[in-house]
Amino acid sequence: MIETQLHMWLVFAFIAVAMYAFASEKIELEISSVAVITGLLLLFYIYPLKDESGNLILNAQSLMSGLADPALITVLSLLVVGQGIVRTGALEKPIRLLVTIRRHHPIIAITLVLTTVLIISAFMNNTPVVVIFIPLMTALAERLHKPTSSVMIPLSYASILGGMTTLIGSSTNLLVSAAVVQAGLPAIKFFDFTVLGMVLAGAGLLYALLVIPKILPEREAVTDGTSLSGKQFIVQLEISADSPLVGEEAVAGQFPSLRNITIRFIQRDDKLLLPPFDDLMLRPGDAVVFAGTRKSLTDAFADNPQIISDFLDIEDDPRAEQGTNQIEKDQMVAEVVIAPASRMIGRALHQINFRYRTHCVVLGIQRRSRMIRTSRMTDIRLEAGDVLLLMGSRADVTRLRNNPDVLLMEWSTRELPALSLARRARFIFGAVVLCAATGLLPIVVAAVAGATAMVATGCLNIHQASRAIDRRIVLLIWAALALGSAMQATGGAVYLAEQVVSLLQGAHVTVILSFFFLLVAFFTNILSNNATAVLFTPVGIGIAQTLQVEPMIFVFAVIFAANCSFATPMGYQTNLLVMGPGHYRFADFFKAGAPLVILIWLVFSVLAPIYYGLI
Repeated sequence: MIETQLHMWLVFAFIAVAMYAFASEKIELEISSVAVITGLLLLFYIYPLKDESGNLILNAQSLMSGLADPALITVLSLLVVGQGIVRTGALEKPIRLLVTIRRHHPIIAITLVLTTVLIISAFMNNTPVVVIFIPLMTALAERLHKPTSSVMIPLSYASILGGMTTLIGSSTNLLVSAAVVQAGLPAIKFFDFTVLGMVLAGAGLLYALLVIPKILPEREAVTDGTSLSGKQFIVQLEISADSPLVGEEAVAGQFPSLRNITIRFIQRDDKLLLPPFDDLMLRPGDAVVFAGTRKSLTDAFADNPQIISDFLDIEDDPRAEQGTNQIEKDQMVAEVVIAPASRMIGRALHQINFRYRTHCVVLGIQRRSRMIRTSRMTDIRLEAGDVLLLMGSRADVTRLRNNPDVLLMEWSTRELPALSLARRARFIFGAVVLCAATGLLPIVVAAVAGATAMVATGCLNIHQASRAIDRRIVLLIWAALALGSAMQATGGAVYLAEQVVSLLQGAHVTVILSFFFLLVAFFTNILSNNATAVLFTPVGIGIAQTLQVEPMIFVFAVIFAANCSFATPMGYQTNLLVMGPGHYRFADFFKAGAPLVILIWLVFSVLAPIYYGLI
C-alpha cells in the first residue's frame, strides 16, 4: 500500500512537470512529450508497480500502447480526410454563399456557423463535425479578414458544448450511461439532462463568441496576409472554343465569372475593345486583359474550374500525353522575381519560350514601379524586379529554385484546389460521417477507411496526406495516454476524490456537488474525457448515496464536468484537430479554456441546486 502511494505521488509529480513543460514555450512540445514517456518508462522499470501477488500492474507495453489507441488513430485519419476536403476545394461554394449572406456582419456569420456546429454536435459525434467545419472556418476567416486563430478554438468548444446536451452527443455521455447501468441504476434517457445542458452550452457559446477572439493572439502565417492578396497582376486570358466564358455577357461593365477583377481591354481579332463593356458578349479567340490579385484569380477558378484549361492550353503542353485531368489536378501557384542579370530582361514572354523551358504558365505580371495598362501581357518586355505569377506542378515549380533567370519566392507557393475531384471527396467524406454518426461502423474504422479512400481515389497523394499529420498531435496524445494509464494504475484520481469528500465533510450537499464538479473538470483536462467519466461515475454515485441524495444529480455532474475539456489540447480530440489549423500553442488552450471551465462550473453551481431542488 505504501509503495502504491509512493508511485501515485511520483506520478503526480510527473503530471505537474509535464503540464509546466507543455505550457512552456522554451521547450518544444515534441521534446516535452517524448521526455514524459521516457520518464514514465524509466520510473516503472527501475521502480516497478506490482500487486500483492508480485505481478506487474503497469509495464512498458501498457505505457507505450497509446500509439495504437483508437482515439489517436481516429484523429490522424480524420486529419487526412479533412485535408482531402481542403485539397479539392469541396466547401468553396458553401463558404461563398455564407459570406455573401452576411458579408458586412462577420460576427453574425461566425455566430451562425458556431450555433450550427453546437446543434449538430448534440445529435452526432462531434469529431467529424469539427472536421467538416475546419476548412469552412478557415475559408470564412480568410474571407472576413480575420486570423484563423480567432475562430478555431471557438469551433472546437462549440462542438464540445453541443455534445453535453443529449445522450448521444458525446462518447463520454454513453460511457457514463453504461457505468450507471452497471451500478444498478436506471439507464439515462436521451433528453434527461438536456435542459440544464443547453443553459450551460448557451453560456459557453456566448463566451466563445465574445471573449475568446479578444484574448487569443493573432497567430497567422505571414503569407496569409496582404502579401498574397494585395498585389495587382496584369493577366491575359485567351478564350478557347470550349471555355465556360464563351457567350458570357457583361453586366454593369463586369463579367460575372471574373468578379473582383478590373478588365483593361479585350483584344478581338484586330480590334481593341475598351471599357465600358455593357452588353458585350465574349467569343472564342478573345484575349481578355485584366488586373487582378491572386485571390481574385483563385476565386474565378473556384467558380469555373474549366478556366484553368484556358490558361494551361493543354493541347500545346509538352506533357499533353499525360492527360487533361492529370495536368489540371496537380497545380500550384507561385511568384518569381526576374533576377538582375536574367537573360529574360528586355524580352517579351513569347520570345523566351518560358512555358516550354519550365513547364510553368505565366498567369500575370506585376511591376512595382508602375501599373502596366495598355499592353497585352505577352507583349510586355520584362525588367529586373518584375514579379511573375506562375502556375505549374509541384515538381516544375520546385525546379525553378535552380533557374538562374528567376528567384522563386518560396513563401508564395500554394496548391490550387483540385476542383475536378471535389465531388469524389464530398462522397468519401459524407460516407465517413454517415457511417460514424449512425453507428454503421466504429468511428475509427470509418476514419481509417476514409483516409485510405482519399489517397486511393487521387484526392490526395502520399505527400499531401503525410503533411496533414501533425507530429505534435501524435506525441502529445501518446504522452497524455501514458499519464492517464499511470494515474489509473496508481489510483491517483480516486485518492483525490476521497480526499475532497473528506475535507468537505459536514458541508452542504450543494458545496460538495460544486467541488466534485470542479474536481472532475480538472481531471478531464489531464486525462482523457472518457477515462475521467468512467473513473468518476462510481465515485459520484458513492458520494450521492453517502449524502442520501438522488444519485443521478452527481451522475449528470460527471457528464457536464467530463465534457469541460477546454483547458488543454489533449483534453479532447477536437482540440487536437484545431491545434494545427489555428497555429496554437499549448498555453493558448489554457488561456482560452480555463476561464470557460470556471464559467461552466459557476453556472452549474448556481443553477443545478435550484433545478434539482437541493436548496
